Amino acid sequence: MHREVKESEAEEQVKEEQRNQRLTLVYSAIILVIAAISARSVNNMVVTTLPFLAKYNFSYGNVEVGFISSVIYGSTFLVTTFVNPMLRAPVRRKVFMASNAAIPLTMLLFYFSNPVSLWPIAVVSGVATGFLFPNIITSASLHRDHMVQMRLLAIYSVSLSASLVIGPSLETWLLTFLTYKQIFLPFLGLSIIGLGVSPFVKFPKVQREITGGKAALGNRGLITSLISISIYNVPFAAVISFLVIFAVESYHVSSSTAYSVFIFFFATSMVTRLAMAIRPFRALFGPLIFSAAITIASLFILPFIPSFSVFVILMAVLGIPHGSIFPISSMLVARGTKPEERSVANSYFMAYNNVLSMIVPVMFGFMSLHFGFSDSFALLGGIALISTAAMAMLYGKYRDIFTR
Repeated sequence: MHREVKESEAEEQVKEEQRNQRLTLVYSAIILVIAAISARSVNNMVVTTLPFLAKYNFSYGNVEVGFISSVIYGSTFLVTTFVNPMLRAPVRRKVFMASNAAIPLTMLLFYFSNPVSLWPIAVVSGVATGFLFPNIITSASLHRDHMVQMRLLAIYSVSLSASLVIGPSLETWLLTFLTYKQIFLPFLGLSIIGLGVSPFVKFPKVQREITGGKAALGNRGLITSLISISIYNVPFAAVISFLVIFAVESYHVSSSTAYSVFIFFFATSMVTRLAMAIRPFRALFGPLIFSAAITIASLFILPFIPSFSVFVILMAVLGIPHGSIFPISSMLVARGTKPEERSVANSYFMAYNNVLSMIVPVMFGFMSLHFGFSDSFALLGGIALISTAAMAMLYGKYRDIFTR
């Protein structure tokens, strides 16, 4: 009898622990979703609207448009590479909250900007952003159970995609009666929401967290993720900066109509990531190669698109690899790193993304002057093909990360 009572108590304790774990998971997911949607919606609005503001309000040329885009990404790169990895979790948490406070301020400053002040405001925006995403993605990867970890990373990615549907949809509507300057004000409220949840974002609780160091750069999970993300970010850095300008000049549609393409692009991306959150991938290589093939084929086809409606369909198809490659790459980091080195690895992962986002717009701006937009996008397809070949070569060496 006494034994049965003990077994019953043990079962109740297990059930209670499971309930607590589920509640903790739901709580973590809610905070993650709110933080990610706020940060990404505002950031995407800034990086996609800044080129229009520079070109159509301040009469910048294509190369200058590329440079102003690279200023934001360059500032973010410096923070994610040289500052965030060197900070311990308690300090990083305070800086993270301060950065969330700086974002609403930049929304006001962009509204009052001029051709000269636009540059330092872009720097402040990039610096603040540099402290947001590495810490949010690290928060998503802290759970010890691999499948829960994969699901949280997929939920984080879904949140990013949801923000990229919410933001462009809102902006497409607002641009029908607001200017490129005024558009920054409605996003002020969304940035304040991010500030409100910032104290609840989880940070690593390890006794000896690794900060900086060359060792992290040699981590196999990080190396693999950097090559895989190249397939994604080389073409999409150009797409984000020049897609609307390309649509306006190639198909002679209004700026609001051209911007609406982002809705279809990011909607497909969100659906892809939602599917990955519901059924996380265990084997990553096959989905990665499939996504790379769609990216390469779409970029090669782009110069031959005859109409805006077909262009919209192609952009919707491109949303599939946009939705899948980033979460797969972040999963490769999580699978190949230990908790104490994950913050540094994620910082370098995000830094590399920012390097590409900083270089590609400028490079693409120069390419567009010599080859035109369509052929320049096709050339980026060749670069994505090279990255895919490199990833295929790594598969044999790091198979356990891909197939776990």
